[in-house]
Formats: sequence, C-alpha cells, structure tokens
Amino acid sequence: MRRFSLFVFFITTLFTGTAQLPVDSLHAIDKRPLADSGRAINSITPVTSIKFVQQAIKYHPYFGFKSSATAKPVSTVRQAAGKERLFYLLLFLLIIFGILRQLFPKYFGDLFRLFFRTTLKQKQIREQLLQTPLPSLALNGFFVISASLYITFLLQHYQLIVAADFWKIFLYAGISLSIIYFVKFIAIRFSGWLFSMQEASSAYVFIVFIVNKMIGIFLFPFLLLLAFSAGNAYTAGLVLSWCMLGGLFFYRILLSYAATRHQIKVNPFHFFLYLLAFEVAPLLLIYKGLLLYFK
Repeated sequence: MRRFSLFVFFITTLFTGTAQLPVDSLHAIDKRPLADSGRAINSITPVTSIKFVQQAIKYHPYFGFKSSATAKPVSTVRQAAGKERLFYLLLFLLIIFGILRQLFPKYFGDLFRLFFRTTLKQKQIREQLLQTPLPSLALNGFFVISASLYITFLLQHYQLIVAADFWKIFLYAGISLSIIYFVKFIAIRFSGWLFSMQEASSAYVFIVFIVNKMIGIFLFPFLLLLAFSAGNAYTAGLVLSWCMLGGLFFYRILLSYAATRHQIKVNPFHFFLYLLAFEVAPLLLIYKGLLLYFK
C-alpha cells in the first residue's frame, strides 16, 4: 500500500507538475544535444531527472511546496454558555424513569390500567399499588421536579419574576410544591381521622397522588419542547401543555367527587369551595411567595 501511494503521488506529480513547470526549464531539458537516435533514452542524466522532479514538486498546484510556511494562529478558548445543566437534568430524569419502568413493570401496568379505568377490579389494583411504596415515592419526586421545571418555564416566559436565576426559581418552586402537598396530605388524613372518615380521606389522597404521578409523566415531553425550542414550536407546546393539564385536573375533580359522594353527603357547592381552598389557593401561594422573595 505504501509503494502504491508513492507511485500514485509520483504519477500525479509528474503529470500535473509538468504543466506548471516554467517554460525555460522545459526548454532547457528539450534543448540538450542528442548524439543519435539510439542514445535518446539515455540522454537524460540522473541529475537532470532529479532536477525535473524537484521542479515538478516545486510548482505542483495542490501541495504548494513553493510557498513559504505560515504560523498557525493560536485558537482561543470557547466559553459555552448554553443549557447544558438543563439538558443533563432532563437526561437524568429520563434515565430514572427508564430504570423505574424496567424495575417495576407491573406497577406501571397497574398504574395505567387504574388511571384509564380499563378494569373493574380497581380496589384490588389500588391495594397492589399501595404495597409497592418505593416506585410510588420515586414517581412523586418525579412529579415535583417536572412540575417545578414547568412552573419555572412559565414564570420566565411571561416575565412574572424579572432578573432572577433560573435554578433559584426551580429550587424554591420544588420546595414549595413539596411543602404544600405534604401539608395537604397531613391535613386530609387528620381530617379523616378526626371525623371518622378514614376510608374517604384515603381514597381522595390516593386519587390526588395517582393523578400527580401521571402529570409528572405526561409533562416530561412538553418540558423537552419548552427547554429547547422557540417561536411557534414553543407556543404550540405551551398551549398543548395547558390543555393536557386542564384535562388531567378536571379528570381528578371528577374522580375525587365520584369517590367521596358515596361515602360523604357533600354538596357540590361545598366541594367547589374545597377545590378553591385546597387546589387553586396553593398554586397562588407558590406564585406569591416566589414573587415576594425575588422582589
């Protein structure tokens, strides 16, 4: 292979370099006297052959042996100021979700069957889901991170919090969501124990956190779109995420009312007041607290 490469180089140099040789050099070679026709082949001495190759290489159009060497400029250090940390966070969430999906396939199957109500054995599936607390806790954390990122994107997009660091908003949104749902869980379970309605309170808490898990899962593709898109794609992702969240929250309200009305004689108006107090008010408190802190 090395010999073949040298041969190709020599042939290329010979045919392309000959066309570029100075006219005087060619005439100098052509005008050498020849004794007779029998000595024509041997008339070019080794010195002349070497000079011919040197001239061909010197005036080669592709390799530029004639030109002088130039110093290569020193490259500057490129400072990348992008969304690397956000990318790695979303990638980490995707890996965690994939690991959970592979470790607990039955839990995810029961979760989706119960959520879409494709089976009549809902009480049995609910008991099976309650017996696996590890994936349930992990998906609750997945919901907190996804919802915190979404809230941060909304606050920055609409400039509701100006001149604030993205990761600070994300951190405080996650802490606020965790505190609100923890207090909500304690308050509902305490109310169920206080009024002897443990079964109704357990069913309501179960529905709330099941829907939250599904929100965390369904919200992840929209987070990718909102993080790395702009223009019409960003607007479309934002509108579709609103429709998805609105539908899931409305579905949660229907499931909660259907689960509690058979056990508690509750007026629809009172149930609406409860929704305003425990569903809408916490979101407004998160926004108000973030606004006050960053101002």
